[in-house]
Amino acid sequence: MASWNEIDTMSKPVKAMVEAEYRARYDGIDSACVVSLMGLSVHEQEQLRGSLREKSARVQVIKNGLARRAFDGGPLEALGLALDGPCALVTSKESLIDAAKTLVEAAKKFKKLELKQAILEGEPRLLTVAEVSRLKSRAELLGDVAMLVSSPGRAIAGCLRSPQSKIAGCLKALADKAA
Repeated sequence: MASWNEIDTMSKPVKAMVEAEYRARYDGIDSACVVSLMGLSVHEQEQLRGSLREKSARVQVIKNGLARRAFDGGPLEALGLALDGPCALVTSKESLIDAAKTLVEAAKKFKKLELKQAILEGEPRLLTVAEVSRLKSRAELLGDVAMLVSSPGRAIAGCLRSPQSKIAGCLKALADKAA
């Protein structure tokens, strides 16, 4: 891919190719975070990319104008309109919330990492990356649902066990008396 200075002077056919690449790459993606990697060393960027890769997430530096056109009419349109300054797009195959949590932790370590906006499941309302990181992930929500589903069953089982043990105790006492 061309350097940023070359992109500014790209011909229309090259811009169209990059826009088509964005459209193809982000087709079907409805959640993403925007960050700025400006000021991070190459080593720091690689550390960040590695920690995001562990969460099945990837980072791509994007050209704002081309991304806006590529996102137009799609679930990332609202995020495209908010692109400002040097931007990198973070997407995840599994959970953007887990990726956002990783980004917030990385921002504590890398002071020059700037966390910007995020969009979740194509909602038109933009959130900050910090807001997304405070949400429960899919795995956490499934755990909560499983606990709620099993809770009444455990309560009923506890109630059923209690009278049974009392009845068994009474029967044992009667049997002991009779013997």
